[in-house]
Amino acid sequence: MTERDLEAGSRRADPVDLLVIGAGAAGLAATIFAARCAPALRVRCIDGARRIGAKILVSGGSRCNVTNRVVSDRDFWGGPSPIVRRVLRAFPAEKAAAFFEEIGVRLHEEDDGKLFPDSDRARTVLDALLAELAERGATVGVGERVTDVGRDGEAFVVTTDASRCYRARRVVLATGGRSLPKTGSDGFGYELARRLGHGYVETTPALAPLMLAGTGHQALAGVAHPASLTIRTGDSAKRTLTGSMLWTHFGVSGPVALNMSRHWHRARLEGRSPVVTLNLCPEDTFETVEAWLLDRQARRPRAQVHTVLAERLPAAVAERWARQADVDRETTLAHLSREDRRRLVQTLLDTVLDVVDSRGYTYAEVTAGGVPLEEIDPATLESRLCPGLHLVGEILDVDGRLGGFNFQWAWSSGWVAGHAAAGAL
Repeated sequence: MTERDLEAGSRRADPVDLLVIGAGAAGLAATIFAARCAPALRVRCIDGARRIGAKILVSGGSRCNVTNRVVSDRDFWGGPSPIVRRVLRAFPAEKAAAFFEEIGVRLHEEDDGKLFPDSDRARTVLDALLAELAERGATVGVGERVTDVGRDGEAFVVTTDASRCYRARRVVLATGGRSLPKTGSDGFGYELARRLGHGYVETTPALAPLMLAGTGHQALAGVAHPASLTIRTGDSAKRTLTGSMLWTHFGVSGPVALNMSRHWHRARLEGRSPVVTLNLCPEDTFETVEAWLLDRQARRPRAQVHTVLAERLPAAVAERWARQADVDRETTLAHLSREDRRRLVQTLLDTVLDVVDSRGYTYAEVTAGGVPLEEIDPATLESRLCPGLHLVGEILDVDGRLGGFNFQWAWSSGWVAGHAAAGAL
């Protein structure tokens, strides 16, 4: 933006006290909490989409997993944990749940502590947020995609492709990342942050299904079961995640695969040659699985190996893994040699999954990477490089595991920035 543009913008610009760019979960939260904190302020939220809240509406299978009963910094990856912890503690999960109850969204708990609206409809959450925003006197502009942002003295001048220009005393950047681009996320917020002096941690998809080489997995499509996935890299580092896994026609999905995707992408981005292995008995050790097979061998010597494995695994998986260990389908436990038994146990506990990619940003639920956390003040989420600018939500280098944690980051970061911006004004 040139000086002439700034001068023209300052004459034509609509004056606002606080402009929130992006009307996703974090942007709506920042708008609401700022308006609640200081009702006299002119608070406006703008978004490039014609219909806002698309990512809220598709989340959790269109049910919207609002938050989790227990949330801590250990549920997140990306920037330094102490910064994440401070933001989460400012507006923890119990306060987020109370806020939604207050605005008319009653919640119930499901498996793994996930909190959903009693209506089981994401629309309930979005409608309540928009109603609360209007009740507090803030405004929302749709179809206003920001094309540029600059400084004019202590004010920000923000231009949009809707032929509107704003002159704002403070700005909250809540533009999201690159995940689910059909909802309007295209990563342009990173460029806006760069123009205001910020750095950038290279992004990758996160919470995305994993694609496998070959076709062997296709026969298992639709089968789900508990599992552990371990990722090992060229530097001998490893990380193990446990949860439900779902076989698909393209590879694997389900919570454990989605959570693993960010680590696979980060390792590949850093050139660390990631290898992912599957453990079908995540609660066991080599010794306990072998002891179980020996017990079954004594009790059911005439039973076929894959039939016995089906006591612990889905039948299709049991038969596939017996073949994987080179155990013939007709082999009974009585004829299972010590060598074959130990090879079978090792295969059950440690089989390489030939991951070739994830399904990318198109299917990713969140983005890993973004604006470095070290460049913001954790007490206010105000930029250390551009006074008056606050950054919230997915644009920051923070991503959580599946289960409502990324929404909690949106509510917490929105609360911190909204209160800080309103207080400063």
